[in-house]
Amino acid sequence: MKKWSMIIGVCLLLTAAGCSKDMANRDVYEESGDTINVNNKRAELYNEGGGRGVRNVSDDYGFVRHQKSPVQGDQGGKEHYSALDREQVANIISQLSTDIPNVNDVATLVTDQEVLISYRTDSKDRNQTADQVKRTAMSVVPRFYHVYVSDDNNLMRDVENLANMDSTSKNARNSVNSLIKQMKKSPQGNRMSDSEDENGATRDDIMNTNNR
Repeated sequence: MKKWSMIIGVCLLLTAAGCSKDMANRDVYEESGDTINVNNKRAELYNEGGGRGVRNVSDDYGFVRHQKSPVQGDQGGKEHYSALDREQVANIISQLSTDIPNVNDVATLVTDQEVLISYRTDSKDRNQTADQVKRTAMSVVPRFYHVYVSDDNNLMRDVENLANMDSTSKNARNSVNSLIKQMKKSPQGNRMSDSEDENGATRDDIMNTNNR
């Protein structure tokens, strides 16, 4: 009797292990081909379901693990940038920026490749404040983004007006570039690195922008 009980117990363990392995494989390998291991698959900054609004703050830690696709040449990993919830990113940047001393009002626009931030400040060191606002935004967006800031209050309405456009709107790129030129008349903070200017652009980035 004990022998049969042991055999049945072993069978149950093997069955449970097999089911767990199947579930793990389904959770890890997404349709994109990339592997993902998350505590909560609905990431706050990536709008997978098209929903809007800010997720309620919880006590949970945020954890995401991505691995490249095991399929050679698979570029699925780049698709997550197209799912970036730009409105949510803009909301987070604005909220974080108002925590900076002497920054009282922040308007943020996130395009497909830039962040434009207009803010009100009574700071006596305009360049230092610009650097803090810029680096705050840089800490939120993907590294290929360029960030432009301005403490010219007259540009805040211009940033807001561009929110009615998108990357497919007629003359959207010209409007964004025109506003960037105006914003760069304000302090932009320090260079991001030896190879990147104050806005995070490399020499190649600048050349590609001039050739558009």
